[in-house]
Amino acid sequence: MTLDKLRRLLLSLALLLPLSASAASDPLADLLAIPGSAGLGAMLRSERSPYKGAGFSNDMAPLYLYEGKRFFLHGSRVGLKLVDELRESRHSFDLFLDYRFEGFPYDRSPDSLAGMRTRRPSTDLGLGYRYRSDWGNLDAEILHDVDNVSRGSEMRLGYSLDWQSGRWHLRPSLMLSRRNARLNNYYYGVNPDEVTPLRPEYLPGAGTNLTLGLYGYYELLNRWRLIGGIGVNLLDARLRNSPIVRDGVQPTVMLGAAYDFGSHKPYSEPGLPLHVKVLYGRSTDCNLLPIMTLRCSSTRTEDNTRIAGIELGRPLIERVNNWPLDFVGYLGLLHHDENRLQPDTWQLDAYIKAYYYGFPWSGRVRTRLGMGAGFSLAQHPLYVEERDQARRGRNTSKLLNYLDPSIDISVGDLIGSHALKETYFGIGASHRSGIFGAARMFGNINGGSNYLYTYIEAKL
Repeated sequence: MTLDKLRRLLLSLALLLPLSASAASDPLADLLAIPGSAGLGAMLRSERSPYKGAGFSNDMAPLYLYEGKRFFLHGSRVGLKLVDELRESRHSFDLFLDYRFEGFPYDRSPDSLAGMRTRRPSTDLGLGYRYRSDWGNLDAEILHDVDNVSRGSEMRLGYSLDWQSGRWHLRPSLMLSRRNARLNNYYYGVNPDEVTPLRPEYLPGAGTNLTLGLYGYYELLNRWRLIGGIGVNLLDARLRNSPIVRDGVQPTVMLGAAYDFGSHKPYSEPGLPLHVKVLYGRSTDCNLLPIMTLRCSSTRTEDNTRIAGIELGRPLIERVNNWPLDFVGYLGLLHHDENRLQPDTWQLDAYIKAYYYGFPWSGRVRTRLGMGAGFSLAQHPLYVEERDQARRGRNTSKLLNYLDPSIDISVGDLIGSHALKETYFGIGASHRSGIFGAARMFGNINGGSNYLYTYIEAKL
């Protein structure tokens, strides 16, 4: 696997809050109350497109959050903390991947873009610095497209102020972004072969944008937070002069809700277990709901494609509110045997999974019912997805939402071996889909794929 392909696989770690491509540096920083916390939620977003005649676009996406000692998930951003940062620290350095929400509309193409090659969203690799003080936060970031879409770069300088009163936490912000010529020419330029009588050739070159925003959350109930934001993007004059760009500001409105499950264990506590899961499965023509309700389990398909993979997991929360309910975070690598119908492909999955084990018989044979939710990135769309979407006349996407329902039992309880009590055998479903076409990050895909698999999972 080449470095470029590996970088593309890392895109799936950029989680799903659909912020504007030029939004404030990181409006979701410090959203979770305690280091080590995990959160789940959903977000709706409406944005005025910069392209003439494109109007407003509306998105919906699940929201996954995690605040670790070295690792963090902040909506569309995933990263590593390069400094052992405490909340009281004034300085932080992060290395991150972030999804760039720019490009032509998926659902409809206005006349201003007719006949042009599609401009696609991309992934940025970034290095960020934040300085916190009583008078506000200063941010500096350098970003570069690692998905080889625009091959452009951007520098950002931002200021934000955290204001808290009772249950309200607000963060007004402003940011200047200096974009190089490659970035602007790709998204807002007109190439010679795209010229029409009403659309002359135009390359805007480098420029500076200004973004003003107000982000925040309201503590609705214990651990429940309403999240929202309003932003206005002011494009550089060179961009506004492009024949495909409407003159005026770009407003963005976001609204969602998230639940903070709290912290798992203190970082100083040793011995956090590692979950290792090995799986093998086949494609199925069953839909997810019939699979989950045990009304369909056939793996006899015309394509006969298969998957094999390994997943590694760490516990996030154990016994939530003292219920028999755990949350585990997983990172998995799957190999797709495409049965010579197209080249085999790799798939990277990142998701959070809930396990319920409060059944009356669990004292004798522990049984876990699991449901995972996250996202999945394939090297290229799977054969079954290409086939089914072509029949419907719809597009495909490498990045899709991921669901992973499963049921398993303790091997140790089953055979009477204490040493294997934390080893589980089970069945599950690997499901990729696009949230019924409502999420731009997934290419507005309405469809996907399902694989049924068996697995062994052990805690080490």
